[in-house]
Amino acid sequence: MNALKEVLRHQVYPAMGCTEPASVALCAAHAAKALGEPVREALFLLDPGTYKNGMGVSLPNARGGKGNLLAGALGLLIADPGLRMEILRASTPVVLRRAQALLRAQRVRCVVAPDRRDSYVEARLSGRRHRSVCVIAGSHTEVVLLERDGRALLRRRTPGKKGVPRFKEALKKAALKDLLRWAGRMDAADAAWIRKGVAMNLAAAEAGLRLRKVGYYLRDLLKRGYLLNDVFASTKLLAASACDARMDGAAVPVMSSGESGNQGIVAALVPWQVGLSFKTPERTVLRSIALSHLLNAYVKVHTGGLAPICGCAIAAAVGAAAAIVYQRNGPDVRGISLAINNVISDIGGMLCDGAKSGCALKVVSSTDTAIRSAYMGIHHYGITEVEGFVGRRAEDTIRNLAKISTIGMAKVDDTIVGIMMDKQSAAA
Repeated sequence: MNALKEVLRHQVYPAMGCTEPASVALCAAHAAKALGEPVREALFLLDPGTYKNGMGVSLPNARGGKGNLLAGALGLLIADPGLRMEILRASTPVVLRRAQALLRAQRVRCVVAPDRRDSYVEARLSGRRHRSVCVIAGSHTEVVLLERDGRALLRRRTPGKKGVPRFKEALKKAALKDLLRWAGRMDAADAAWIRKGVAMNLAAAEAGLRLRKVGYYLRDLLKRGYLLNDVFASTKLLAASACDARMDGAAVPVMSSGESGNQGIVAALVPWQVGLSFKTPERTVLRSIALSHLLNAYVKVHTGGLAPICGCAIAAAVGAAAAIVYQRNGPDVRGISLAINNVISDIGGMLCDGAKSGCALKVVSSTDTAIRSAYMGIHHYGITEVEGFVGRRAEDTIRNLAKISTIGMAKVDDTIVGIMMDKQSAAA
């Protein structure tokens, strides 16, 4: 098994809009196609993380429309699961009006499945004569059950201890030196895919700069002289603008990492821009981004796919910081380990309170700490195991972070979702 190719195949792919509501739309499309007739009623059951991340984020081609409920309604009508995570590309004004009519008629409902703790989307549809069910679990795209009138059209093992993909098992057992070795195996096809992702995310940044959002205002601060015009500022501006485009529902795809578009922005664009600033050979930069994707995936197999902590800030910054050290020092395990410890010591407690425009602020913080932590790591300076929850090695620090996220923060998502639902009720 080539772990890099598996990560690039399963976790680094184009996505349009926030990946959680896109997953809801994809699940709806699978179920609608299986139903084979107009949908009369639809019920979506979502894990708390998916519910939280999709609640307040704008959707592509939805004219400012937000949320999982609308995403599900659009997916029912598009009914083309072949579009995968770019399914909302097919939303048109006619489809949008029909989806809004379904919502006004209260024919689509969405509830939290509180017992689900990883990616989980279930669509239950009924038509005039038939019923269908689709379950996506363990990732944003993996269909584990598809039924029509109680008859299984597709059934796969639900992800669990005995159903974890091989590449995730390999990641969980890996050490930093293994990830460096895997990144070193990048071939021409891998490099082309990574380069395509960089180009995609740069285009998203251009689109985001046209919005009056975080990236736009960072540029204004630069013009006013409040920020130095250096690699920190240029990289934060680039990453924030790409995030602005996604969270505002711009109809532009980004290349994800760890199945997250914002993580893909940080994991790829931060090393790219820093490498560009230092005139690092492109092949080296692309290999460093391969390492970034691997480390982002590595952090997430420990903390969970949809964790209470912010993945685009922490997991992606870990990958980006390691990539920058790699560009300057090569496979320097000590320098990379110190950079990772620096990132996690700095922003390891940042919470995820759902996808929204404000994610761009977290992307800015993530970018800043990734570059700063990397520069420290390049010179072998960093936080050591005598401080806080930082471990002797980066691998130990990541496992300690996972304990905090999965055990110490077990009720955080429920609390955040409750607050968000209270806000919705108060506004109704």
